[in-house]
Amino acid sequence: MAADLIKYFIKFVLLVLIQVFVLNNIQFSSYVNPYLYVLFIVTLPFAVPRIWTMCIAFVLGLSIDIFSNTPGMHAFACVMVAFLRHYIILLFSNSEIYKSQTELSVISMGKSNFFMYAATVVFLHHATLFVIDTFSLHSPLFLLQRILYSFIFTMLLIFGIEFFKQKPKQR
Repeated sequence: MAADLIKYFIKFVLLVLIQVFVLNNIQFSSYVNPYLYVLFIVTLPFAVPRIWTMCIAFVLGLSIDIFSNTPGMHAFACVMVAFLRHYIILLFSNSEIYKSQTELSVISMGKSNFFMYAATVVFLHHATLFVIDTFSLHSPLFLLQRILYSFIFTMLLIFGIEFFKQKPKQR
């Protein structure tokens, strides 16, 4: 239990640092903003109670907001996806995940289920974040491009990490 808490704390801090010092400085023509920190919410075990998931998501989003000088946008987007996460997992996973204490990943859920689950969470996060950031539907094409390009880039990063974590198959 304590080892898991330490592992998640290190993962939390590492993702925040990567987001703040590396990924926030990557911006391609104001369309692509990768937000890898959402991986922390995506991979939390299903067994973590929803209220704790929402509290953790709030602290995660607030941490990014503090370093990015954004007034609560990331915190709101994180809490929103943390609230919906339970239902999204139920859509895309098997019954073994519900009782499992393992973190959600390609290994625990399978490639297609994890892809659909992670894609839904990341898309909802990005859509919420960019709608709040734009706070206008004046230019819907620009907003849609920001959401889609950032979503694609973030998903590539998430799957790069997930496939890197996979153990090679034993023969």
